[in-house]
Amino acid sequence: MTSPHESAPQTAGDGRDPVLDAGTYDRLREPRSDGRLPLGDGTWHQVSRKYVVVLLVSNILALVLVAAAAIVLGVVLELDWVWLPATAVAAFILFGLLIAHRQARSIGYQLRDDDLVFRRGILWQRIVAVPYGRMQLVDITHGPLDRGFGIAQLKLVTAAAATGVSIPGLTQRAAERLRDTLIEVAETRRTGL
Repeated sequence: MTSPHESAPQTAGDGRDPVLDAGTYDRLREPRSDGRLPLGDGTWHQVSRKYVVVLLVSNILALVLVAAAAIVLGVVLELDWVWLPATAVAAFILFGLLIAHRQARSIGYQLRDDDLVFRRGILWQRIVAVPYGRMQLVDITHGPLDRGFGIAQLKLVTAAAATGVSIPGLTQRAAERLRDTLIEVAETRRTGL
C-alpha cells in the first residue's frame, strides 16, 4: 500500500513538502489555554499567506456594503432604526478583521498513514480525521477573489456529512497536488463502499 508521503516527494528532513508548504506559515498557531485540543505528532501543512489578504478584502467589502446600506436607509430614506443593526453588523465584521490573521494561522492539515487530519479555529476549535477509504469526492473551488490571489479551496466529501472537510486558502498547485494525492491513496484504501 502507498503512504500519502510516498506520492508526495519531500526535500526537507522535517517533513515539509515544497509544493504543499510553498508560501505558507512556518508553524501552526494553537490556543494557549489548558483546555485546547492537542495537535499531536507529525507534519502539519498550513494555508497560504495570501488567504489572510482574501479574508481582509472580503471583510472590508462587506463593511463597505453595510455602511452603504445603512447610509441609504438611514439618511436617504430617514429610517432611524437601521443604525443599531448596522452598528452591530459592522462591529462583528471589524472583529473578524482583527482576528483574521490569527484564524488563518490556526488552519492546518496533516497527511497520516490512514487518514487526513484537519484542524481549524482558535475560539471554536475543530479537529476532524477523514479516513482515506471513506472519501467519496475531492473538489477544488475558487471564487473571484481566490483566483485573483492564486488560492483555492479543497473540499472532501464522505458518506457521513459531519466528517466533510473544506480546506481554504491553499495555493492552486498545492490544492491540485493534494487532490491527486488523496485520490490516489483513497483508491488503494477503499473500505467496501
